[in-house]
Amino acid sequence: MPRPGPADDASSQLSLFDAPPSNEAPSTPLPAAPRSIAPRAPVARPVQDAPAPFEFDAMPPARQREPSPLHFRHPQAEREIQLGEHRVGYALRRARRSSIGFVVSAEGLQVNAPRWVSLQNIDSAVQAKAGWIVRKLQEQRDRARRVESTRIEWRDGTSLPFLGETVIIVLDPRVAGAVLNADAQALPGVPRLVLHVGLPQTAEPEQSRDSVQSWLQRQALRIFTDRCNHFAATLKVRMTRLSLSSAQTRWGSASADGSIRLNWRLVHFGLQVIDYVVAHELAHLREMNHSAAFWDVVRSVVPDYQKLRNTLKDVPVPVLD
Repeated sequence: MPRPGPADDASSQLSLFDAPPSNEAPSTPLPAAPRSIAPRAPVARPVQDAPAPFEFDAMPPARQREPSPLHFRHPQAEREIQLGEHRVGYALRRARRSSIGFVVSAEGLQVNAPRWVSLQNIDSAVQAKAGWIVRKLQEQRDRARRVESTRIEWRDGTSLPFLGETVIIVLDPRVAGAVLNADAQALPGVPRLVLHVGLPQTAEPEQSRDSVQSWLQRQALRIFTDRCNHFAATLKVRMTRLSLSSAQTRWGSASADGSIRLNWRLVHFGLQVIDYVVAHELAHLREMNHSAAFWDVVRSVVPDYQKLRNTLKDVPVPVLD
C-alpha cells in the first residue's frame, strides 16, 4: 500500500470536504489596554472548532434541539461561568496578543487572552458569545457520543461495514492472512460476508485491528484503482498517481499534476458513494475549482451526486482505533 505522500502545495490542490469553516460569532470590542502596556484595544476573535472527522456543513440551527442544562468543564479549567442554563468551566491562557480568542474542542472551551485584560472583561467577552459557545460545546459532546457509538470492539464475531454491507470478523488460525467468504444463500437481514482472519481466538484486540485494517486498505487500493481508471477514461483526464490517505477531515484531494489521494475509509461505503468521490476528484483535473462548470462535469458521470454526497455526511464511519 503506498504511503500517503506529503501535503501538496495548497495553490495546486483541491480537496473534497475539508473541515468546515467555523461559524463566526460577532466580535465583541473590549476596553482598551493602558497605553503604556498595549496600544490597541483587543477584539474577540472568531471561535475555532477542533477539526472533526468527515464533517460537512454544520446542522442548521433550526434543526437542532435545545440542549438541557449541562455542565461543560475543560479538564484544565481555571474559571467557571454561567451561560444561560449551562455551567461552563473554561481553561484560561494568557499570552502576548492584542485580542481575545476562543477555541471550542472536544475537551471544552479554552479562552486565550492578553495578559493585561481583566478577568471581568474576559468573562464579559465569554458572555457575549454565550449562545455560540453553548451550541458548539453541545455539538462536540454529541459528536463524541456518535464516535463512541461506532467504535469497533475487536473480538471474534465483531462486525463492520465493507462496501455498504456488513462483514463479520471470524478469528480462524487455519487461514493465512485474511480471506473473505460470501454466502449467496444468506437469508434476508443476515450478513452474507464473513472475513476469516488468520489469528487464534486468544489474539490481542490490537492484532485483530491491525490485520483487518491492513486487509481493508489493500481492498481500498484495489477498488479505487479500478474506479479511477474507469472514470479517468470516461472523463478523458490523465491521473498520474493514486495514493491512500488517512486524513481526518477530507475524503479526497486532487492536484494539478494529476495526483489523486483518496481516504481508505471510503471502503466502508457502497460502490456508488466511492464512485462519486472518485468522479469528484477526477473532475478537478478538468476544472480546478468548484464552479458550476465543475459540477456539470461531475453530474455528467454521477447524475445523483447530491444524494451520494449527503450519504457521506449522514452515515457514521466506524472507529477502528
